[in-house]
Amino acid sequence: MTSAAAVIPPSPLPEERRLLLTRLVEGMDGNSLWWLSGFAAGLAQGHPPPSLAVIPGGGQPVAAAGSTARLTVLYGSQTGNARRAAEQVAAEAEAAGLSVRLVRADAYSTRELAGEKLLYLVISTQGEGDPPDDAIGLVEFISGKRAPKLPELKYAVLGLGDSSYVEFCGIARTLDARLAELGGQRLQPLAAADLDIDTVATPWRAKVLADARSVLGAAANAAAPGSNVTPLRQAAASAHGASHPFHAEMLSRQQLSGRDFKGPAYGQYGRIDKRVHHIELSLEGSGLHYEPGDALGIIHRNAPPLVDAILTATGLDGDTDVAHDGHSRPLAQWLGEHRELTRISRPLLATVAERSGNTDLAGLLEPSRSSELATVFGDHQLVDVLHRWPADWDASALVAALRPVTHRLYSIASSRKRVGDEVHLTVDELAYSAHGREHIGAASAFLAALAEDAQVPVYIEPNERFRVPADASRDIVMIGPGTGIAPFRGFVQERAESGASGRNWLFFGARHFNSDFLYQVEWQDALQRKELHRLDLAFSRDQAEKIYVQDRLRERGRDLYDWLQNGAHLYVCGAIGMGKDVHATLLEVIAAHNGGDAEAASDYLSGLQREGRYARDVY
Repeated sequence: MTSAAAVIPPSPLPEERRLLLTRLVEGMDGNSLWWLSGFAAGLAQGHPPPSLAVIPGGGQPVAAAGSTARLTVLYGSQTGNARRAAEQVAAEAEAAGLSVRLVRADAYSTRELAGEKLLYLVISTQGEGDPPDDAIGLVEFISGKRAPKLPELKYAVLGLGDSSYVEFCGIARTLDARLAELGGQRLQPLAAADLDIDTVATPWRAKVLADARSVLGAAANAAAPGSNVTPLRQAAASAHGASHPFHAEMLSRQQLSGRDFKGPAYGQYGRIDKRVHHIELSLEGSGLHYEPGDALGIIHRNAPPLVDAILTATGLDGDTDVAHDGHSRPLAQWLGEHRELTRISRPLLATVAERSGNTDLAGLLEPSRSSELATVFGDHQLVDVLHRWPADWDASALVAALRPVTHRLYSIASSRKRVGDEVHLTVDELAYSAHGREHIGAASAFLAALAEDAQVPVYIEPNERFRVPADASRDIVMIGPGTGIAPFRGFVQERAESGASGRNWLFFGARHFNSDFLYQVEWQDALQRKELHRLDLAFSRDQAEKIYVQDRLRERGRDLYDWLQNGAHLYVCGAIGMGKDVHATLLEVIAAHNGGDAEAASDYLSGLQREGRYARDVY
């Protein structure tokens, strides 16, 4: 018998902890597994320490046995921002000598909530008030009838959101109110952070750290414990991240489609061509590593037409020097590199209303007109706001009113096992006509305009919940209309290169077969090579009656349900609205084949999410 085939002794862990451990390691790469083995080896060398250092990267250490004064930092994160914010809270608390544990929402045992004394919750909001996928179960529990009374709990909530949505930090507000309703004592008012997270998160951390010292008393004054972790092999860490990106060389760009198009958000406006690009970038020499399911962060420049349109609308001179936030730059540079020009927000509209004196715009911000405001957020860029509600602007006031530019994340469309030191993207170049003028996207226009050999600042954004199964014998079902197909190209490549025995089933939808079938030749080849085992297509405009992926899911409902019953993993990628429609259809399909029990169908899907067998990457 070889060492690879050695028999693993029975686990001494309780079943609940064994399942948590299985979920923790599922999808980890080799570096992460070696690091975790070192962490466990360090703990095994002696008695557990009185408090455990926080594991970088969002691990979930269990507080030492016998600890009576402990801070729990609980987070729910979709793109990684809430995870990083929670890690900062936990790291500062641990450095101050507090006993602390950091727990991702889907790894948290809800039975523990009743016994918590000090809880800090960091959670992002998806779209219009929805929780991130890893927090769905926690939110359902806290919001439901089974939630315990919490008279001994002291808590604080940091919400992360995007004020270009009406329900800004909606899920954080819901949980903050619910914890108070259950009897918890709020230590600090809800902190709602916009895309410039640190503006709110940094002062919040200082306040809650002081609160933690006060609540935990003498335990907070103990010296910070030394680490007893002895890694067997040090995981390689990249020097490149969002604050220090790697400048990747563009190797190639190929247009995948071209057609007349009206995006769903702009359905009332005139057609113009839609272009989807396949982009290949070199990561050679970067030290960056990614897994299929991760995203690539792009640090873009706003295209000159976007900047020129703002200068024209305001009548300002781009050469005007503007001093702001400790920096002095020409206005055109602020707009081109440092300010958000396409996405608008509630604070921006409030400033425009004040400067323009427009009472209708001011009224639009009232809660009673939230549906009208949502329409404005959906179909107005900054240039539209400036033309619709003209105001007297000076350069300094404009820079101060605009949000800092936010990096764009693109689902990675490749596997390193097949492409080596490259990373591939599927980019929909946003372009549409509205309000009497042409509009373009920010990052997509930036990428579409780059020539080969150009340099693109990039970094990797891990998505630990969106991974191929660690058990390569598991089947997978992938649902990805439009550019939502991107990560599944990487999934199929990864499974083929690693020799996975599980079957791969893809659902893809678009408007037209002839012009919108992204990666058509690749999928046909994958079917012939048995790298892809089933492919279901829905082209909505190729017949009189529109057909969507939801219709294909219903048609294949029996087989889909059987695959899930036999252990298949289910993945959905694409727009938030599509994700909701597909989720509703999955509930229909499951109910149709479980005897018609809608409540049981909901519990079934929730169970798949908790097990890590139903994952979504929606945006």
